[in-house]
Amino acid sequence: MYVWARLARTIATAPRRGSYVMGGESRLAFRCLPTDIDANVHLNNARYMTLADLGRIDIFVRAGLVTLARRNGWAPMMGGLQSVYVREIRLWRRFEVVSSIETWEGTGVIGKHRFVLDNGETAALIMTTAGFYDRTGRRFLDIGEVVAALGHNLQPRPLMEAERMFMTSHQGLRSLAKAGGAAGLPVDKSASED
Repeated sequence: MYVWARLARTIATAPRRGSYVMGGESRLAFRCLPTDIDANVHLNNARYMTLADLGRIDIFVRAGLVTLARRNGWAPMMGGLQSVYVREIRLWRRFEVVSSIETWEGTGVIGKHRFVLDNGETAALIMTTAGFYDRTGRRFLDIGEVVAALGHNLQPRPLMEAERMFMTSHQGLRSLAKAGGAAGLPVDKSASED
């Protein structure tokens, strides 16, 4: 079930948080609800992804990306993500999703979503890569074009080692998916039927 009420609240309260500045953070506060949990009575892994969506939407709305994309026929699209869970978020626990645009390279932008407990500890970290598809031109836009269209004269910072590793892993998995999912993986012939 998608988090429609939380989405509506995020969009409605975006003006109060002001414009998003590249390199800044989006901070959204939540409480782990009964609709968020799994059998272990903690935030389920799919809900982390959905709440990270809200962090991205908050950034896109506040940065003017939603308006720009609609006007130009662009579609923001996720490329992939990697997540790690280090502490559980139990039922009724308060937490924040702290989201940011970290940097970009070519057609890909790198984002980060940190799930922070009410005591300041990080519960989970999600790194993402995404881009903007120009439906008219039938191509992914260089992120520099998007930044310039927003009226900013910003240059991306170089990727940190962890971001470079993430992008390398992402490209490898993407190649695997395009090859049908089995390229480079050993085949267990003993499990095949006669």
